[in-house]
Parts: sequence; C-alpha cells; structure tokens
Amino acid sequence: MYVYILRCKDGSLYTGITPDVQRRYAEHCAGKGAKYTKSHPPVSLEAVWQVADKSDALRLEYRIKSLSKEQKERLLTDEPDETVLGIPAERTARTLNKDETRGFLPDDRDSFACF
Repeated sequence: MYVYILRCKDGSLYTGITPDVQRRYAEHCAGKGAKYTKSHPPVSLEAVWQVADKSDALRLEYRIKSLSKEQKERLLTDEPDETVLGIPAERTARTLNKDETRGFLPDDRDSFACF
C-alpha cells in the first residue's frame, strides 16, 4: 500500500492511500478521485511512501492529515527516513509532475501530470 500527498492548484495539499498510485493519480486528474480533488484539481504528486499494509497506510494517512500545512510542507522537504511519523515507511517518490521524476515514475513521465 502507498500513502501519497498531492499539491492542488490552489496550493493546498491532499493526502490519500492507494494500492496503485498511477491509477489513483489519474483518477484525481480526471476529476473522478476524491470529492476534495474535484474542486481542488491536483497539479503534482508531491510524495509517495510505501507501507507494509492497509492498516499502516490508514494510520500514516491519519497522522499526516493531523499535521498543519506548515508541518506537511516540512515533511515534504525532510530527507527520507525508515519511519514517517512513527510508522515504518519507505519514501519512493518526491514531487512528480510533467517535468520531474524522482525514482517512482514508469517510462511514461506524462502519466503523472495533470496539465
């Protein structure tokens, strides 16, 4: 399972979980994702963490959503660690958009761009 953070067009951050990041990101970009991203379209996938199972994903998502925006921004710039907010997690990506890939994208770079 994966926990991810999206940056939306208005600068807000959205956190979610999924077993398939590429599929879920495409859903958000197409306006078929969460209610929040329908009214706050995503512009980039800011970070992705891989966790052991759905339980860990839900706990990490909850902990991230409990942070202030400033704390979330700091989390996005922190160096990868073996734990995120006390939950074992491996960071697999940072800021993925049309021009940038950092270790997660398949060969199709545009598949993570919402422009």
